[in-house]
Amino acid sequence: MQIVRVVVAFIVFISIGIKAHSQTDTCNLRISLLTCSPGEELYSTFGHTAVRVTDSSTGMDMVFNYGTFDDSDPNFYLNFTKGLMNYALSAYPFADFVYEYQSEHRGVVEQVLSLSCAEKNKLFNALRENAQEKNRFYGYYFHTDNCTTRARDIIRRNTDNPVNFRNILPANTPSYRDLIHSYLDKGHQPWSKFGIDILLGSNLDKKLSNEQAMFLPDYLLKAFDSATADNKPLVGATATILPTPPSTETGSWFTPFVLFAALFVIVALLSFSKSTTATRLVRGFDVVFFLLLGLLGLLLATLWIIRVDDVCRSNWNLLWSLPTHLPVVFVMNRGKQWVKTYFKAVAIITILLAGTWFVLPQTLNPAIAPILAIILVRAWCRRK
Repeated sequence: MQIVRVVVAFIVFISIGIKAHSQTDTCNLRISLLTCSPGEELYSTFGHTAVRVTDSSTGMDMVFNYGTFDDSDPNFYLNFTKGLMNYALSAYPFADFVYEYQSEHRGVVEQVLSLSCAEKNKLFNALRENAQEKNRFYGYYFHTDNCTTRARDIIRRNTDNPVNFRNILPANTPSYRDLIHSYLDKGHQPWSKFGIDILLGSNLDKKLSNEQAMFLPDYLLKAFDSATADNKPLVGATATILPTPPSTETGSWFTPFVLFAALFVIVALLSFSKSTTATRLVRGFDVVFFLLLGLLGLLLATLWIIRVDDVCRSNWNLLWSLPTHLPVVFVMNRGKQWVKTYFKAVAIITILLAGTWFVLPQTLNPAIAPILAIILVRAWCRRK
């Protein structure tokens, strides 16, 4: 669907220009903000935002969507890893937009903007200008410059008076991570939450400003509900295009915490067993376990360095997923004294990390606690 939109965007844009060319002096335009409810897939967990423009004199009904991209680019995944996501504004019929979200069983709420005739034309012209092939692409950053913030900013830039937003944040100001967690918890995605918490560094734990919270569609909807321009409400009417179906998902008992807690119990029992078989099992486990930790640490360090944004920097998870494990695993069973000293240091670092858990500048995922317990038990056993 995304690729098809990219292909037809230019054709649609031409048709918009032909229909709208003679309409620059009319008030038949109606412009609204569309907010879509979260979907089941991770990419849709946080919802979506788009702008709708209708012209009653021509029958035009188009959606301007800043959330399209082309994943057929051969460098797509490399650029994704670096944080170089190239998104685009696409314009296509509202009917196609509704069909897509209806098929995904997602709700759509429409907020009609109370703009003057001149403001509507100014905003529509800005959207058409932005939809041109030379202007439609932009660098996407999920928490600072995305489909939601782009929709907000183009509306705000094309009103005659400044748009004032009231506070939409709770008394206990959340961080980016807090808001992300709220959606992942609601969507029953503990594994996605675990992965995100490991990959994203402490910069995501900074407290949000009112404007920064609008990177999420639901929060932009709340902001527009109480927004004013020239002391008048920015939104004139709100309607439900598609109702949000009740969620049928239930949480699974198989979570990262359960898995690693069970693994800790098994490893602890084997570690303190006098059985020769148990000793062989944990020695083999150590090679695999610390190899995986080292590879994870190498990944986190690489993302810290190569990402063009700051979401993966200052990642305190590197204190337990040490990249230095990688060379050690190849000699850890040779009985060398420096290896024993190394694991003694690992045990100390793990104890310090666990002891400072609640004062760290980064929120660590609860499932990391049993991982730390495994590291401590195995490092303690290998120190001698």
